[in-house]
Amino acid sequence: MRILIVEDDAALARGIVSALRLGGFAVDHAARGAEVLPWLRQESYALVVLDLGLPDRSGFDVLREIRRAGMTVPVMILTARAAVADRVTGLDLGADDYLAKPFDPAELEARVRALVRRGSGQPDPILTCADLVYDRSGQVATLAGRVLPLRKREMAILESLITRAGRVVSKERLTAEVFGFDEEITPNAVEVYVARLRRHLGETGPRIVTMRGLGYLMEPGPPGDGR
Repeated sequence: MRILIVEDDAALARGIVSALRLGGFAVDHAARGAEVLPWLRQESYALVVLDLGLPDRSGFDVLREIRRAGMTVPVMILTARAAVADRVTGLDLGADDYLAKPFDPAELEARVRALVRRGSGQPDPILTCADLVYDRSGQVATLAGRVLPLRKREMAILESLITRAGRVVSKERLTAEVFGFDEEITPNAVEVYVARLRRHLGETGPRIVTMRGLGYLMEPGPPGDGR
């Protein structure tokens, strides 16, 4: 899933981006409030992590703009302002969570995962497709009880497909959810990771069917045409 970090502290932003990418998320970074609405109009984000002390405007103003634009994307406020009054203001303006700095990275990642699950309409961290089970909280995939040794990109592809099992997911959507804008990717990167995931699923796992010109479809059952 794709996340937008809005944070003007470059060092902190790098740390958050790095941690969430290691967690399997595609992450983009904006340093100014004025960048947020254009980015949200350009891309479908699963979550915005928003600092309040931005150089050009208050994060509260940015949050107000997001909600007045009719955007329902989940927003987590991440700020050094820990006063109860600030928490109340943020939540009343439409924030979905509020985390004060300094914070434990593990708690940030857990809250991010919870908000992304909730925003996707699938609050249960356990997703299944036939004998394939994916635990989004623990980032563990098992097939018939056997743990699959997936790397982070393969895990991200898996999450995108199993979340929409039975529906076609376009190559463009997979690219958007797996890679950040500033990451260098080859033209066939998605095909490479899909092929690796297919090898892990083998002959007994769900099929990943290539829908020519449309994208990929995960469905249960024995392999057949299109694998």
